[in-house]
Amino acid sequence: MRIAMIGGGYVGLVSGACFATLGATVVIVEADQHRFNALRDGRLPIYEPGLAELVSAHRAAGRLRVVNAINEAVDGVDAVFLAVGTPSRRGDGHADLSYVFDAVEQLAGVLRGPTILVTKSTVPVGTGARIATMMASLRPDLAIEVASNPEFLREGSAIEDFMNPDRVVIGTNGPRAQAHLGALYQPLTAQGVRTLFTDLETAELIKYASNSFLALKISFINEMADLCEKLGADVTQLACGMGLDHRIGPKFLRAGPGFGGSCFPKDTQALARIAQDAGAPTRLVETVVAVNETRKAAMTGRIISACGGSVRGRRIAVLGLTFKPDTDDMRDAPAIGIIHRLVDEGAIITAYDPMGMDHARFQLPARVNFCPTARTALNGVDAAVFVTEWAEFRTIDPDALRETMRGRVVVDLRNIFDPATMATAGIIYHGIGRKLCAATNRSDQPSQRLPVEQVYARSLSII
Repeated sequence: MRIAMIGGGYVGLVSGACFATLGATVVIVEADQHRFNALRDGRLPIYEPGLAELVSAHRAAGRLRVVNAINEAVDGVDAVFLAVGTPSRRGDGHADLSYVFDAVEQLAGVLRGPTILVTKSTVPVGTGARIATMMASLRPDLAIEVASNPEFLREGSAIEDFMNPDRVVIGTNGPRAQAHLGALYQPLTAQGVRTLFTDLETAELIKYASNSFLALKISFINEMADLCEKLGADVTQLACGMGLDHRIGPKFLRAGPGFGGSCFPKDTQALARIAQDAGAPTRLVETVVAVNETRKAAMTGRIISACGGSVRGRRIAVLGLTFKPDTDDMRDAPAIGIIHRLVDEGAIITAYDPMGMDHARFQLPARVNFCPTARTALNGVDAAVFVTEWAEFRTIDPDALRETMRGRVVVDLRNIFDPATMATAGIIYHGIGRKLCAATNRSDQPSQRLPVEQVYARSLSII
């Protein structure tokens, strides 16, 4: 099957490469000149584990190519997927559909035969029907069937999510679209993946409802973390006890600084606005949005409190900038607000992230000192704050951490470390929803700091 993918961003690039893996011939259209140049030159404009190798292999085999104009991609294709951005519209939280409808207008001018037009982007309920009406008006001579095929890709594990999904959702009222899209996904259904066929409106709503429910789980466990701190309980054990119930499950029950990224913030806001406009307000979703914003804003207060009530003149290392590990995505990352306020409060910030610093430079104050390694970011600081749970942070040796820092305060917003182990190392450890462990009183004086080379010979994982 031949398909065109309009949009070479996160969803379009991952989906295009994975469709090629399923046997399709794919042409990706990327209109942004910077991204197109990168793709043309074999460089990916985003980071996703395994994606560069997959794209390279399919381009070499002739199953995947990238162009920068729609008219170069649509001749002879069986289906056209729309994978353009639908960011929150400034001011009201609704999804901005300008990129979607601009692409539809361009397609109307270049399509030459019957086509299946599929929305892969997350779009409000009723968008597919509007696209069908537009195409019927602009090209009444063509038989165009519209479908919705929402994506459920987690950044950092997107290829696995595409190739081994929990389900495939296809919304359409057209028999030809159902047959073609069913055939496109046949390699997955042959492996036992369930394909759910619905109408357009239900498919569009499934994506919003799914993301909002997962966001609700995150906000719930974050509120439970606050309650644990008041009652002397441990949220990690609480989450384990809840997650062992198969009706609940363990996923998305990790307390932290609030959710960010490209999906949950905008999708919860959009669903709340959709429901309000429909006269059926989703009070739970509205509360999730409010709880998450409050959560992110409160994180800096936790850090300031852990530092004794003031960070003015303090050197603070912030480890982990992206909204989650294994991505370079900075969209709505909690670290952004945290660092801005710390700088406003007079802190001196050193920052490190394995993949996100190039994007972070454009969103953080110029006074932030970006470091090439965790080692250099931690050296001589008064406090360390862990905001994203990158794997390399999990194996940091607490003794090396203590001896490298000038101060003793560690604020762990992802519960990466064991509180008792950190206390034994002489660290004043602050987690989320966990009891405060007093540092072992090894000395009332600042520790004698070893030469950096000796410290990191004992903790190669930091280097």
